[in-house]
Amino acid sequence: MAMPPYILRLSCTLLLADLALMLALAHFFPALAHLGWVGSWLEAGLRLLVLGGAGQLLAPRGPHGAAVLLSLGPAIFLTLRGYVGLPGAAPVLLAMATPSWLVLTHGTAVVALLTWSLLVPTVATGAKEAEAWVPLRRLLALAWPEWPFLGCAFLFLALAALGETSVPYCTGRALDVLRQGDGLAAFTAAVGLMCLASASSSLFAGCRGGLFTFIRFRFVLRTRDQLFSSLVYRDLAFFQKTTAAELASRLTTDVTLASNVLALNINVMLRNLGQVLGLCAFMLGLSPRLTMLALLEVPLAVTARKVYDTRHQVIAGMGWWGWGDRDGNSGNGMGTVGMGITGWGSWVQHSKDERMEKSGAGMEVGWRVLGHPMGADTHCPPQMLQRAVLDAAANTGAAVQESISSIEMVRVFNGEEEEEYRYSQVLDRTLRLRDQRDTERAIFLLIQRVLQLAVQALVLYCGHQQLREGTLTAGSLVAFILYQTKAGSCVQALAYSYGDLLSNAVAACKVFDYLDWERAVGAGGTYVPTRLRGHVTFHRVSFAYPTRPERLVLQDVTFELRPGEVTALAGLNGSGKSTCVALLERFYEPGAGEVLLDGVPLRDYEHRYLHRQVALVGQEPVLFSGSIRDNIAYGMEDCEEEEIIAAAKAAGALGFISALEQGFGTDVGERGGQLSAGQKQRIAIARALVRRPTVLILDEATSALDGDSDAMLQQWVRNGGDRTVLLITHQPRMLEKADRVVVLEHGTVAEMGTPAELRTRGGPYSRLLQH
Repeated sequence: MAMPPYILRLSCTLLLADLALMLALAHFFPALAHLGWVGSWLEAGLRLLVLGGAGQLLAPRGPHGAAVLLSLGPAIFLTLRGYVGLPGAAPVLLAMATPSWLVLTHGTAVVALLTWSLLVPTVATGAKEAEAWVPLRRLLALAWPEWPFLGCAFLFLALAALGETSVPYCTGRALDVLRQGDGLAAFTAAVGLMCLASASSSLFAGCRGGLFTFIRFRFVLRTRDQLFSSLVYRDLAFFQKTTAAELASRLTTDVTLASNVLALNINVMLRNLGQVLGLCAFMLGLSPRLTMLALLEVPLAVTARKVYDTRHQVIAGMGWWGWGDRDGNSGNGMGTVGMGITGWGSWVQHSKDERMEKSGAGMEVGWRVLGHPMGADTHCPPQMLQRAVLDAAANTGAAVQESISSIEMVRVFNGEEEEEYRYSQVLDRTLRLRDQRDTERAIFLLIQRVLQLAVQALVLYCGHQQLREGTLTAGSLVAFILYQTKAGSCVQALAYSYGDLLSNAVAACKVFDYLDWERAVGAGGTYVPTRLRGHVTFHRVSFAYPTRPERLVLQDVTFELRPGEVTALAGLNGSGKSTCVALLERFYEPGAGEVLLDGVPLRDYEHRYLHRQVALVGQEPVLFSGSIRDNIAYGMEDCEEEEIIAAAKAAGALGFISALEQGFGTDVGERGGQLSAGQKQRIAIARALVRRPTVLILDEATSALDGDSDAMLQQWVRNGGDRTVLLITHQPRMLEKADRVVVLEHGTVAEMGTPAELRTRGGPYSRLLQH
């Protein structure tokens, strides 16, 4: 990628400004060299003002990382060198330095900025962190009912941290007593104190862990209960767009991960924070100078964590380690190493802007590096890697559920190998995402360990000098090293826990998305009349399914269902019959027009009352695991045994139920798998009849019944008095027995009347009878 001309002009301008400033300092302010590190910081401040101001004027968009790094880097190095006492000579002022020192400082800045630009893609991390704190606050609110247990857990956490921080101090005291030869009694007392601190720390840590585990278990159960209560009241459009396996994953995996925020992440963060503060207090008491050096690990660990979190958020969409365009050209500015050094910070911002504009193309290259061919099934949008892993796990569960639930069709069409291949593909994608995440994590942990060892080496070097000077004892140095090792681990754990907290907050976001949805079922309606006639009117109803809003399934449909009559709804497949049933059951709301029951819109009726008065028997009945009795009385709290028996008799089910060993207590199995199709349909009919509905809908409900059961059901329907019956059927003999017939074609009412009237017209109804 060619470097824009204005970048070259900006770089040269800033280089000249930096050169002029250093010449002016060397000529007019030579006294700064006699001020030591104070003079180096004054020089750094002047350079930062000049270079930062010039960069802001020439490129207001900033940020100007090179100006900050070049200005403050030499001063920081010289200050640390003097503090540690490293051997060798170095210039006090960069203005007095040799050309080799200038090349070293500027070259180091180039390498640092190039590395940062390559490893850290541009994302709005601040905004994402702010968004992550929103579910965190809600998680804490959900856990508030457990505040007594939380209070005890945090108390034991503080006591355990106090005990852990005192163990290294007691160890150092025991070594000093042993080295000084103070006697067996003093040594025994020191060792006893060390054992007491360790034992109490272990006891308090065990109590803390047990309480947090208890809190987590109660939190998971309560959240799952609330989430499931929210899901069952969602509208059908939601369930058409969301798989059952995904919902199961949200209820199990995501809720569990969300519970980790409190029970693990905040627990670990507070524990390590308390230990860091206590350890730093002990370390300051032993050696303030070594403590300042040990604290260098804090900004290094935070910076490493920041890089990891940023990549963790965008790596799922941008590929493995690089960015690129469709031609394979890098978009990170590697071809601009020869540019002016001090203008690098401004150029980095422009190059990142160009990279983000090419992110769509870069995603293709990145996912090909991972081995994923581009396509609708493998494309991963720019999102957090943790969410991508969770979604992949949900898709894996969906693939299993779909295959197992349709195993008969798999067997009939010899699809075992195809299902095996499809599942292996889903597993492969999940494995790649997990490997990608784990590899990033392993590299991050390696970098953390290297930084920790580097700081430890620096502390050992300075501690050796203090031993030679006599300002530190051997026992104190050992205690300090133990403290510093423990503090380093705590700092690393703090940084890791914070990133893990943000990742787990991603899972909580989806959970709260579901919890925040307004209740769609049973919302608003309160009308409960003392008597219902059952007169149904479809008044100029038009409707399109939410998944296909551009295609009207019903167009200006008007007809009525009268009490005491059997009205048949006829038509070819796709004419809109099932949609009319869905609207009458208020699975959806009409797009235009209204569905009225006794002149009142369905939405005004109370939910439970409406569905007790309007009962549906479908062509493919759904039974739940449990007894036959439970399935017939499903949804009714006050159903007597006599009513269940009477409904089973009316549905023609009493005969086969009585022949079963356990009768009405027989378990039907998952989805009624222990029963035949006809038996399931008769139980489903009994489930509708036991409600004594005012409006009964039979949607191909007699297709699996034998002649006797069919005749028994028809007799029950005819003897129903004022009951309104809507019959959906393709059978001519059933249509002929209806009082009135409404014929639908292409979502409109083609004709309606009595069967005899429609036969004489020779229209759509007559053609249906001939099929």
